[in-house]
Amino acid sequence: MRQRSGEHSVEKMCRILKVSKSGYYRRLAWSESTTRQENRKIYDVLKASYERNKGRTGLNKLLGDVRLKFSHCGRNRLYHIQKEHQLYSIRKRKFKATTNSRHNYPVTPNLLRQHFHVDAPNKVWVTDITYVRTDKGWLYLAIVKNLFDHQIVGCATGNRIDTDLCKRALSAAIRRYKPGTGLIHHSDQGVQYASRNYQALVLQNRIIPSMSRKGTPYDNACAESFFSTIKLKMVYHKHYATRVQAQTAIFEYIEIYYNRRRRNAAIGNIAPAEFWRRFYQQRAA
Repeated sequence: MRQRSGEHSVEKMCRILKVSKSGYYRRLAWSESTTRQENRKIYDVLKASYERNKGRTGLNKLLGDVRLKFSHCGRNRLYHIQKEHQLYSIRKRKFKATTNSRHNYPVTPNLLRQHFHVDAPNKVWVTDITYVRTDKGWLYLAIVKNLFDHQIVGCATGNRIDTDLCKRALSAAIRRYKPGTGLIHHSDQGVQYASRNYQALVLQNRIIPSMSRKGTPYDNACAESFFSTIKLKMVYHKHYATRVQAQTAIFEYIEIYYNRRRRNAAIGNIAPAEFWRRFYQQRAA
């Protein structure tokens, strides 16, 4: 009965559209075949993007690459192709805190108050520390992130989670970008950032210090979001025999991939370096 009902519906539709039933079925077969062929081409672009990003990026960023060639491709369509071929992003794990705020150093007010939108370069830098496990022990990573374009502007690695590690990251950013007066430097209340030596470096360069409130991790979420990304995409699913191996991987991830290739949703789904380039191109014009 259902088949007869379906045939009756097709016949009725064909009469309304004034087409033959055989013509309708030929068109339907052609349309399905064309869609399958295009899906295979979309898959080729999807797979190339997935492999180029080493499985470290999700559907939205893959969609940005696919739409460079197939601008009409929708998110749902790409999701079904991704699901069919099991091209999923590497999954997230938990990680431990590295902040030690039990100290007697003075802390500075929170100037950001979770307002993370910045309209010009080098107005706000945020910083934080994380770690990478190796067979030779922990490798610690300190970074400085420019909130304007989300680039990592300074980083340092070391065997110890101390003030010197953080100073080297900040010094690298200062040498490279030479910020002017008024730059806000935001961190948590960790002993490394609150120490006299670190704060002396901040003030010597006419930088304004700002610190998160104690026990409020969302105050520095913009820095921690980078660590969530690097842990998820580079650390959790890799094995490093030595610290040198981990250092090399970190450099590749930050300088080659994160700053220059990885699409960032917060800046229009383009890479930080491209966002920076377009800003200065528009300003020059």
